Amino acid sequence: MSAPARPAPHGVDHPSLVPAQLLAAADLAPVAGETAGRVRRSVRDWVVDVVAFVLAVCTGLVAVGLGAESSTPPDGLLAADLSLGLLGCVALWWRRRWPVAIALGLAVLGTFSDMAGGAVLFALFTVAVHRRWPTVVVVSAANVVSFALYITVRPVEGIPTWLFAVIGLVLTAAVVAWGMFVRARRQLVQSLRDRAERAEAEQRLRVAQAQHLERTRIAREMHDVLAHRLSLLSMHAGALEFRPDAPPAEVARAAGIVRASARQALEDLREVIGVLRDDPEGPSSTRPQPTLADLPGLFDECRAAGLRIRDEQEIPDPATVPAGLGRNAYRVVQEALTNVRKHAPGTVATVRIAGAPGDGLTIVVGNPPPAGEEHAAPLPSAGTGLIGLGERVGLAGGRLEHGWTGDGDFRLTAWLPWPAAPAGAGEVR
Repeated sequence: MSAPARPAPHGVDHPSLVPAQLLAAADLAPVAGETAGRVRRSVRDWVVDVVAFVLAVCTGLVAVGLGAESSTPPDGLLAADLSLGLLGCVALWWRRRWPVAIALGLAVLGTFSDMAGGAVLFALFTVAVHRRWPTVVVVSAANVVSFALYITVRPVEGIPTWLFAVIGLVLTAAVVAWGMFVRARRQLVQSLRDRAERAEAEQRLRVAQAQHLERTRIAREMHDVLAHRLSLLSMHAGALEFRPDAPPAEVARAAGIVRASARQALEDLREVIGVLRDDPEGPSSTRPQPTLADLPGLFDECRAAGLRIRDEQEIPDPATVPAGLGRNAYRVVQEALTNVRKHAPGTVATVRIAGAPGDGLTIVVGNPPPAGEEHAAPLPSAGTGLIGLGERVGLAGGRLEHGWTGDGDFRLTAWLPWPAAPAGAGEVR
């Protein structure tokens, strides 16, 4: 059974990790395929397994031949050495699925078998690659004990025992170190691959978020610019519809206003598209954006459409208001008057604007509830105008409140920051 999966540690995931640190952290993360119950061999695995089997058999045969020349083992021991050692080489085919069991079984054969010597090293290397260091230490200790028993059972003539023991220990340590280095390298490659996949996923998420924000910005700008113009056009068209017996001069005048409003709506639409296509780091669109100084023109348009407005401006010179602040204030008043025309036709809208640098700009738009019967169908509303307006004011660092007062009037109050220093507030586009 394979060891349970563990998340890759931060140290292994770091690309600047030195090899010594990689070897020290080799037990902290699994490598690919380590948690699978059955390991499916790739073409590379088949090639490696065939080469390992052939090398193990060849190494074992060479060791058996050298052992037979240095000392003549009994026939029974030689037969057991060849047969069981060959079975140990065959067992290497399953070392990926049961690395610890195969390594411990070959360690037992290594106590007397020269034929299993190469297979023992391959199995130990596999454990070092696919298992954590506590398991590697246990299997390595079992191999050291097996080698000590081998020296006792089959001493080699012509080589001092201590020298033969040192050679075996050095070979075992080299195989374990090589296996742990391979494991650490595989972990590093796998962690870098995982991090690249996470980076791609995060990039896709950022693109999706940018697209969502762009759609939201387009929708807000379309609503702010076109809702006002189209509501005026709808009111003039409704007047023509409900007064078919009006004098020709009045009909012609209303038709001219409808045509002018439609043309102005198209110009506003082109302006919105131009604003949205502008490079954020490049020059803005050629047409100037509305500011607080353009409010008288907005009031005249609304009055021409039949909306009664009582405006109170307590700012001596609207031109001194920063451009970004002025545009946000213009959009607030525009949306508020559009809502009055939609939901309270025939009433009187009161617009009050006051403020000073350092104190902020306060906008209050109020109207009483509609009275009497409506003479036209209510204009369509998506119910998102005040939501978008609140977002615009919030992004500018201000506050927006709206609702019915105790006197029965509907009131919209917006406060926008007006810095004391002569610096323009951030413009929300």
